Amino acid sequence: MTVQAVIKPNTYFDSVSLMSLSTKANQIEGVEQAIIAMGTEMNKEVMKNVGLLTPEIEEAGTSDLIIVVKVASDELCENAFVGIDELLTKKKGPSKGKSEVKFSTISSAAENIPEANLAVIAVNGMYAAREARKALENDLNVMLFSDNVSVEDEIALKNLAHEKGLLMMGPDCGTAIIGNVALCFANAVRKGNIGIVGASGTGSQEVSVRIHEFGGGISQLIGTGGRDLKEEVGGIMMLDGIQALEDDEATKVIVLVSKPPAPSVEEKVLAKIKQCSKPVVVWFIGGDETKVTEAGGHFAKMSKEAAIKAVVLAGADESKLNKRALNIPLIEEVRTKLKPEQKYIRGLFSGGTLCDEAMHAAMEKFDNVYSNISRNPEYRLKDRNTSNEHTFIDFGDDEFTQGKPHPMIDPSTRIERFIQEAKDPSVGVIVMDFVLGFGAHEDPVGAMLPAMIEAKQNAEQEGRHLEIIGYVLGTELDRQNLDDQVNKLLAAGVTHASSSQNAGLLAREFVVKGE
Repeated sequence: MTVQAVIKPNTYFDSVSLMSLSTKANQIEGVEQAIIAMGTEMNKEVMKNVGLLTPEIEEAGTSDLIIVVKVASDELCENAFVGIDELLTKKKGPSKGKSEVKFSTISSAAENIPEANLAVIAVNGMYAAREARKALENDLNVMLFSDNVSVEDEIALKNLAHEKGLLMMGPDCGTAIIGNVALCFANAVRKGNIGIVGASGTGSQEVSVRIHEFGGGISQLIGTGGRDLKEEVGGIMMLDGIQALEDDEATKVIVLVSKPPAPSVEEKVLAKIKQCSKPVVVWFIGGDETKVTEAGGHFAKMSKEAAIKAVVLAGADESKLNKRALNIPLIEEVRTKLKPEQKYIRGLFSGGTLCDEAMHAAMEKFDNVYSNISRNPEYRLKDRNTSNEHTFIDFGDDEFTQGKPHPMIDPSTRIERFIQEAKDPSVGVIVMDFVLGFGAHEDPVGAMLPAMIEAKQNAEQEGRHLEIIGYVLGTELDRQNLDDQVNKLLAAGVTHASSSQNAGLLAREFVVKGE
């Protein structure tokens, strides 16, 4: 194998584009491994860890673009770099004539496009806070996709936005729908009168998709960034987001989505709910129903329940909704197929909140549930690469994505883990999500399909049944074909779950013994 690198000085691509380009570069014939990234110390560390660090890369600066490939021969290396150059050229795109104008700074863009009111920022974390501050100072709302922003900067930015009456979504905010425009990772959903404030990207996506399925629509989906409800930040964006929807004439019902907030922040949010004139549905995973109802909110234990409550509060006739109840005969059938020693669930997720929801469903019946994102240190995996009894993995967590594309873009890491888990004779069920929408993989089920088919065949040859549950998060309006994705699962003998909630409940019920 040979490792060669090319450094392109002072060449910038945003992190979202680089994740996508790296994924495509790894699909070039003959490429064993490829990384396209900016020359930050974190990216260099990742390259060092995977044996791709070269002397040229060590000398690269943070504004330099690094392209490094691992191939079997010099000829394949040349082919790889030609292919990557084509990807980079295609990404830049052809000139669209005089109508396309590029600005080198946020200030110049704001000055020349006075009607603009929002900036989406996806730059190296080192510069993210500076650019976000510039946008706010130019009276632009901000969606900050970048991570690696300090808590101190986050608090300062959110306080500045609050003072100016602007939204400061993020840092590390990956999902929003503003004015019926989906930003970063989001799904194509119907416009409507239900507003969402979410500290969880895939959790917000799931609720928006279920609302769409039940006939409702979204007025706004405001992301907060995953750290907003922690003690230090104090829920500044969640509180401002609730107020924004309270003031929005198009919003009739508000839904809040988050993992459990810090206790002091939860009190602030509940106090805010008391002041709202509009009904508020609260889905905080593992949340307290009594506290929510005492605050005048509508408690939802799971995602589908939150969507149903929202559409009913918005005017839908609950008796006419197809709630897609669990398939009890299927549960009985699968239980009879699994051997006594097939006791465990392995959840392999690209969405953190989808992982959390399935994990909490399992925790209601089992006390041996482990995860890389467990908030209980006792049940946090000691080694993220080794499962223990019931195990739920969030492949979108930082430990899996440092210097690598998110699994919603590049599923390769999850595929490797799936193959490993499918060989374990103690595993009864493997449950996975497949996320569609803007920014997501073009064919997430298709990418996993060969591994799923082979795993089922191997299990059958060994005389055991391997149950695989697949949930496709998306709508018929998404650019990927939802029906096509579901049909691929069904054709491979995979059980299709109609929602994240049902996926978690089915996985749990399939492996229950003795009921």
